[in-house]
Order: sequence, then structure tokens, then C-alpha cells
Amino acid sequence: MVTIGITGGIGCGKSYVADKMKLRGIPVYDSDYRAKLLMATSPAIQVELTRLVGPTLYCPCGCGVLQKEVLARFIFGHPDNMARVNAVVHPRVKDDFRQWADTHKDKEFCLLESAILFESGFDSEVDFRVCVDAPLELRVQRCIKRDDTTREAVMSRIESQMDQADKCRMADFVIVNDDVQPLEPQISALLDKCKETFNK
Repeated sequence: MVTIGITGGIGCGKSYVADKMKLRGIPVYDSDYRAKLLMATSPAIQVELTRLVGPTLYCPCGCGVLQKEVLARFIFGHPDNMARVNAVVHPRVKDDFRQWADTHKDKEFCLLESAILFESGFDSEVDFRVCVDAPLELRVQRCIKRDDTTREAVMSRIESQMDQADKCRMADFVIVNDDVQPLEPQISALLDKCKETFNK
């Protein structure tokens, strides 16, 4: 089985491309969703994060509900705090991905979807790294429409992320999602390249 990591900045359409690949029968691991799930269900993570952030991080009823605003206050504007939270969560997500991938050994491909593939070190968990790219203005307009937000808010989020050009340079393959170039031939080319490289 070939493991493929897919990433891309906000508005590039990473999840859209992942959904296209899912329609081809390729299992997709959504690392953002799984990280949130683990933070809500893993006692070990809850203990470590509570020790790190404070006793108000989780709902006092014991239901495991994360108080997002408490976490946001802890990490916003504090890169060191963000790094400490990530040091708790990311290793557990990697372990979870390995276990998940192990259940799909019969598949030819599986996909790890992550907005922070390179920043988190998740790129070391996969055989191929793919970046979905799109023109900046198109990304902005997509986000404004999708999130009903402002241009300023979108640009702030883009500027807080890893540079998109750097992601493309670090990737083994770039898929252009510009609403002009069709996606299906690009996805086919990606899978062909994976087969060719993996079978050498």
C-alpha cells in the first residue's frame, strides 16, 4: 500500500480533492477531525492538556467536551503554548494514523489529509506528499463565500499559515485546483506516479 499525504493552504481545495479520491475507493484519514476526536476521547490527552492549560479546559461534567474558547485563549498569540499543545496531540495522531493505515493494508492507496502536513511532521508518515494549489485571489473568494467572512479575516488566516509556495516546493506532486484545469486527469497522474515510483 502507498500512503499519500495531501495538504494545501486555506481555500486551495485540499478536502475537495481528498473527496474526489475517496470516490475512487481510496480511504481518507482526516487528521484534523481525528485530532479533535482524540482530544475529546483520550483520557491520556485530556490529563496532559488539563495539566498544561488548566482545569477549565474540559467541561466539568466529565463528558469530555473541550472548551474551545479556553484553548484558543491559551494558544492565541503564544507560539510556545501552541507548540506545547501540539507536542501532546501530534504524537497521538501519528499513532492513530498508523493503526488506521494498518487496517487498510489490502488497499492500493490510502490518504492522510492534513492542513499542517509539513509543519506537524506528518509528512514523515507517508510515502508521497501532495500539495493542492490555487491562485491567491481565488482562495480568498472561496473562503469569503464558504465562511461568510471578510477579506481581511481570510488574509489574516492565510498569513498565519505556512507559505503556500514553500508547501508546493516540499511536495512530491502539485495538484492545481484553479477551476480551469480539470482535477481528474491530475489525480490519475498522481496515482500513476505513485505506482511507478513505488514499483521500482
